[in-house]
Amino acid sequence: MTRVALRGLAGRKLRTVLTALAIVLGVAMVSGTLMLTDTIDKAFGSIFSSSYAKTDVVVRGQEVVDFSSSGRPTVSEHLLGDIRALPGVAEAAGTLVDLSGDADQAKMLDRDGNIISGGGNPTFGFGVDPDYPQFNPMTLTEGAWARGSDQVVIDAGTADGEGFAVGDPIRIAGESGIRAFTVTGIATFGGVDSFGGATVALFDPPTAQAMVGKAGFDMISVSARPGVSDAALMAQIEPLLPANAGVTTGAAQAAADSAEIGEAIDFLRYFLLAFGGVALLVGAFVIFNTLSITVAQRTRELATLRTLGATRRQVLRSVVLEAFAIGLAASLVGLGLGVALARGLTAVFASFGAELPQAGLVLAPRTVMAALLVGVVVTVLAGLMPALRATRISPVAAVREGAATAKRRSPLGVAISIGVVLLAGAALVAGTLAGGLDTGTRIAAIVVGAIGLLVGVAMIAPLAVRPLAAVLGWPAARIAGASGRLARGNAVSNPGRTASTAAALMIGLALVTFVAVLGAGLKESNTAAVEDQLRADYVLTSDNGWQPISTKAGEALSGLPGVSAASGVRTDRALADGSDIDASGVDPATIGDVYSVGSGDGTLPGLAGLRAGGAIVREDFADDHDLAVGDTLELTTPSGATVRRQVAGIYAPPRFMPLLGEVVLAQSDFDASFPQPRDGFVLLRADRGAQPAMAAALRRFPDSDLQTRDGFVETRTGELDIVLNLLYVLLALSVIVSLLGMVNTLALAVFERTREIGMLRAVGMTRRGARRMVRHESVITALIGAALGMPMGIAAAALVTRSMAEYEVGFSLPIATLGAFALVAIAAGIVAAALPARRAGRLDVLRALQYE
Repeated sequence: MTRVALRGLAGRKLRTVLTALAIVLGVAMVSGTLMLTDTIDKAFGSIFSSSYAKTDVVVRGQEVVDFSSSGRPTVSEHLLGDIRALPGVAEAAGTLVDLSGDADQAKMLDRDGNIISGGGNPTFGFGVDPDYPQFNPMTLTEGAWARGSDQVVIDAGTADGEGFAVGDPIRIAGESGIRAFTVTGIATFGGVDSFGGATVALFDPPTAQAMVGKAGFDMISVSARPGVSDAALMAQIEPLLPANAGVTTGAAQAAADSAEIGEAIDFLRYFLLAFGGVALLVGAFVIFNTLSITVAQRTRELATLRTLGATRRQVLRSVVLEAFAIGLAASLVGLGLGVALARGLTAVFASFGAELPQAGLVLAPRTVMAALLVGVVVTVLAGLMPALRATRISPVAAVREGAATAKRRSPLGVAISIGVVLLAGAALVAGTLAGGLDTGTRIAAIVVGAIGLLVGVAMIAPLAVRPLAAVLGWPAARIAGASGRLARGNAVSNPGRTASTAAALMIGLALVTFVAVLGAGLKESNTAAVEDQLRADYVLTSDNGWQPISTKAGEALSGLPGVSAASGVRTDRALADGSDIDASGVDPATIGDVYSVGSGDGTLPGLAGLRAGGAIVREDFADDHDLAVGDTLELTTPSGATVRRQVAGIYAPPRFMPLLGEVVLAQSDFDASFPQPRDGFVLLRADRGAQPAMAAALRRFPDSDLQTRDGFVETRTGELDIVLNLLYVLLALSVIVSLLGMVNTLALAVFERTREIGMLRAVGMTRRGARRMVRHESVITALIGAALGMPMGIAAAALVTRSMAEYEVGFSLPIATLGAFALVAIAAGIVAAALPARRAGRLDVLRALQYE
């Protein structure tokens, strides 16, 4: 039976290849994701290990607030002198190297004056003492380390990409504007081939402090004298440290930095694996359908084997072995294709402005095992039901002519299908709307409900094929005449086959519809929320839209002719009652001219108290922390300082996309309390005629972007479009897999109906008519998939939107986009039918009539 199974696969090469391709793509996504994220992990591991390779002990500020734009607290230069005086210290140096936050940023300009690197990639400005190169995280490949206020070392990627060499002049934009430097050296960061899209400008510490607007050091690197252990050295240093600083070994710090980056890598890994899982789920439908048709077409063959003595177990083993062989071969091919896909995913992220660090591609044993296990298990499970059906073929079927006819669904099967749909729907409702559930439970309920709903609808879909085909096949019958009517009849002749073929496309269309409908609601809500808050004519932001900008950029616009108000909005993170929050700093004298609360008369309440040193808090924050006007609020800034302020007002902006933080301070108060105060954006009231003057004033700040009010709103909405487009690209894989399934099913159907097509040709159907029949059957099947999938996507988006009602997210149907998806389904049907239709048109009439 083993030889029979393998010979059968060899005898049906095209069918086997088409079946395997569905798993190949899913396994490629899984293995490519693991290779990509392992490679990124290795790149960062190399960066951090090299950064602390010659460092015994590290002294640095303790992180107080997550994702602060000012980074970790700095340590003072006086502390460096005290540490150098310790008996166990051989050497110590202060450095400015902070890979977290947006603190250490210095933007190099190309020869045309444009910022090198964009799309949100970091533009680091580091400061390292040239007298202590052992503490430098970078490796000098050419030239010398920077010394003095006019020298800089740049990373090798920037030098190669922009054509800079040692001795060339280069301009760099920092906290106070643009300065000119000479390139004295070129260096690499760790052992990585690329640091993604990031650039690195390395100065000596005093120059770096001036460029990034920072006092003190990010950390102090220390090496011990011979015979002094790390523990003994730390014991000497600890009594000198302020409350907001800590000491650890270099190895421990490298591990901590790697773990911090590892959390982001894990998110990327699971995010991409989810799409690989979707492709495998679609592939499972394809395999199930293909093997079911194959078993039905081999009824006489399997019955003959039973007549010759094969047992049910042997037949079962034969079909399962086919599935196993297909899964194993597909997994091996998918593993190889994963290498190319890992490169492709890197290019996709780069095209969206998120280049990733790269080192040599990592193929871990775990990746090989996961790819093989997932591919084989999914294939075998998908083939199990067809294998069980094969065991029910009786020996007497060997003397019957023709393929097995489709069987009617049993009442029990229908009841089970309906039950699965109802239970899955209940899980989705509970995950999105039920109160009192923790986040983990909600996510689990949503995932289980979504998968259950897709499977349940696929199970119940055969009941919907006939009415859907009657409606969706009407245009084909009208346009294509007899060929169209035959196509509609073929679609309903075996509802189970048609439904399972359509189900593969249904999953992909359900997901893209969900993304489109939810995205439309988010964009509409985002637009309304931002427009309600803006009284400004212009908005000044950073070039990438999310990094803060120097306060001097906004100051350069204030007082220009035609500019009636220029109000900078400081932004950073703070700690309140153990929770990280957004804090803002505004000018009480001008904020009312450019900002509206979005309700009532739009005036920010409590401005008088803000001028007197109070704070204004957001309504939801006040409710969560039981605050009222007159109460005392306590904040901890990123530097570890404690700020106590009296609540002067409570404001209620739109819950979705508020422009100000949970806590708002006066600008002067914010600048005195927070390290490295910078503007998240600047709101301006100005005449159209003031644009040339504003553009001229901003030439010193090339990282800034002046937008009109409408342009700013469009940019905020465009950020969501970027995310949606990325999701569409990743979901396209599932649509491609479903196309393979449709090609496979149609090819098998043409083979099964060889005699039927021959008879139609014999009574007058032309080759073109045969091709049209197959093509319209494919389009009808694809439209059934759309008719099943798109309503599911809309319903799921409505549930999620309803669960976000407290954030004022509305429900919106993007009619044009949904219409485009319907056209995609039609196009998918036409593409899938191309080869089967050609085969049907080329059938030899006499040979077709001699079939069997």
